[in-house]
Amino acid sequence: MSLEVVSAVSNSSLLQPGFSLLNFDGHTFLFGQKGWPKRSCPTGVFLLDIKENELKMKPAFFSNDSCYLPPLRYPALCTLRGNAESDGYQYIIHGGKTPNNDLSSKIYVMSLISKNSKKTTLQCIEKDLGGDVPEARYGHTINIVHSQGKSMSVIFGGRSYTPLSKRTTEKWNSVVDCSPSVFLVDFEFGCCTSYILPELQDGLAFHVSVARNDTIYILGGHSLQNNTRSPSLYKLKVDLPLGSPAVTCTILTGGISVSSATVTQTSDTEFVLVGGYQSDNQKRLICNTILLEDSNIQIVERESPDWTPDIKHCRMWFGSDMGKGSVLLGIPGASKQLISDAYYFYILRCKGEEDKEEELTAQICSETSNEDPRDYTPFEDSEEFCFSVEANRFDVDNTDTYNEDDEEDESETGYWITCSASCNIDNNTWVPFYSTELNKPAMILCSSGAGHWVHAQCMDLSETMLLHLSEANVKYFCNEHVDLKKGLQTPKKVVPLKNQPMKPLRKKTTMKLTSPAKKSFLRRLF
Repeated sequence: MSLEVVSAVSNSSLLQPGFSLLNFDGHTFLFGQKGWPKRSCPTGVFLLDIKENELKMKPAFFSNDSCYLPPLRYPALCTLRGNAESDGYQYIIHGGKTPNNDLSSKIYVMSLISKNSKKTTLQCIEKDLGGDVPEARYGHTINIVHSQGKSMSVIFGGRSYTPLSKRTTEKWNSVVDCSPSVFLVDFEFGCCTSYILPELQDGLAFHVSVARNDTIYILGGHSLQNNTRSPSLYKLKVDLPLGSPAVTCTILTGGISVSSATVTQTSDTEFVLVGGYQSDNQKRLICNTILLEDSNIQIVERESPDWTPDIKHCRMWFGSDMGKGSVLLGIPGASKQLISDAYYFYILRCKGEEDKEEELTAQICSETSNEDPRDYTPFEDSEEFCFSVEANRFDVDNTDTYNEDDEEDESETGYWITCSASCNIDNNTWVPFYSTELNKPAMILCSSGAGHWVHAQCMDLSETMLLHLSEANVKYFCNEHVDLKKGLQTPKKVVPLKNQPMKPLRKKTTMKLTSPAKKSFLRRLF
């Protein structure tokens, strides 16, 4: 095993814990950038060029028939092959967090359409699901199983927000482990079926899963309810006959108590387990080899790489599978750096030099997104990373690389701006005011001038009016520009005028005058 340093030449601020990597034919794509996509890369997907241990980015494009894909953090990823004879495959993306920390329950299929030195085109399609659709979540896994000529996706674990009916002001944004249900997703018919197995008592999050044929092995993971990392090893076997599928679970010995670990596949039957945490304040520096043969699994300790002092002594780390036996690891930079959220990156190669060009097999492990530090421990901050790609060299045009300097400065924008002189929203004391708020105060755009954002609560907007402004295409003006407030005013009902019949003209007209006017008029006559 060898360890190499990788330098993020530019745009390193986009490489934050929580994003993922996709590997199409040896080409590496970044998915889930920090923040919402910008005009320089509206898709939020980048082609990565790792050449001579330097990392650069190039925007990728979507085909015209693609759907919108938000930059999801901590989603579940796995690959899906069209058929046994085809070398092409697609990525399945499920769940994850948006930059606003809203959770997604949608499932997407991403594929590579074309690639040349100037432009890369991807296709992203959202799949409609019915039946027992899994709730929105993150930190879970998704795998593909094959049985009797059929294939299905298996979703398990993860975390979600506390249901609305159980939320309180003090625990408005709390997360809970998802139920330990196993979901089978049939992509051909778009239906989902959930299974409750007595062997699975805890909804594990940030566990590791590896799949081969009709069997999935689940090890590690963290339970919020018990605050433990499970030492159990679960074997899920999925039978897909002509009738209803059958799912069975067996608890095996020899598991590993670890969360947020990374798995990379080195051969048809061999995987390598790297990184993770064995407790809230202790990294796991031991590596293991996982051997899958027929219906058996064997986990043995293997020689660890020569970790650098920075890796050994850092408080947290994160990493993910790059494909072909390589893992990308990251650690936080020194606090003295100008960029406080900068990270150092390493590539860990688990295969020998003679094996680096081997192709990945159809069955590939599905690793979880890494953990969110705000959930339960500061040491899990870096665990939000999720990669899945090969670090390769590309002949890319450097003139087309992403330039973050072209983007607008967003350092003074966001939900904690001072919206007006009378603004009383404090990020240290703010609590949800509207039922629609989750973890940020609601804002509305004032149409005065170039427009500016104001907090709905500071503007004394009722929830009904806030919902109306969010749905209706009307202009709104804040309290400081109330004289222009026209979009909110509802015109009063006016009774339509009735057509009055025209009266015939009189030959003789009379003039009625009030007393002072009458005297003045008569005085002029006489």
